[in-house]
Amino acid sequence: MAGHSKWANIQHRKGRQDAVRSKLFSKLSKEITVAAKMGDPDPDKNPRLRMAVKEAKSQSVPKDVIDRAIKKSQAGEGDDYEEIRYEGYGPNGVAVIVEAMTDNRNRTASTVRSTFSKNGGNLGETGSVGFMFDRKGEVVYPATVGDAETVFEAAIEAGAEDVESSDDGHVIYCADSDLNDVSNALEAALGESESTKLIWKPTTSTDMDLVGMQKLMKLIDALEDDDDIQRVTANFEASDEVMEQL
Repeated sequence: MAGHSKWANIQHRKGRQDAVRSKLFSKLSKEITVAAKMGDPDPDKNPRLRMAVKEAKSQSVPKDVIDRAIKKSQAGEGDDYEEIRYEGYGPNGVAVIVEAMTDNRNRTASTVRSTFSKNGGNLGETGSVGFMFDRKGEVVYPATVGDAETVFEAAIEAGAEDVESSDDGHVIYCADSDLNDVSNALEAALGESESTKLIWKPTTSTDMDLVGMQKLMKLIDALEDDDDIQRVTANFEASDEVMEQL
């Protein structure tokens, strides 16, 4: 997302709603179950599971919910889930990547396609917008962890590629394959992060006005409302004035 803080503010505002929070917990739990199923149920021996648990904790998912999600993987749940990526265009031609985890490919594809078309978008082929994003690791720290120079030095020392610091905090980027090592090194230097996850980082962005952003948020909300959808990413850029009016 162009402008991490803008996206984070949207997520934070939506996160105040209990129904949205409950859905988020459910999606994070699903990721934990699948990650544990694909590797070792011990987060220390399974980087993907460790990231999933870390992200769940950063969103205040209770420990018993996390433990239950790991146990589900050992009980055979999560066997049928497959990960699918959908790509398309939203209002004003903004590029949208939808990451799904589903036990019914046909159901999910049908839902995603109709959601795009009902909300002024078009579902494309895989690869139709993916070239406008890079797969990266993202580690987020609050501004209180240190000044920009301190965080930058720690990030480079940890093997990161780039850092964006602002009043809202520090966003550290690294190669997707380095996320586990970089986040471990950062944790040793700076403490627990607010968020650690793999993202799609836009290489180009589309400027959006207020009407365009309202339409885009309607599309993203509708997609995220589906239980099969884990994450939605769009390459929008909008002014602070526009974001404040949403």
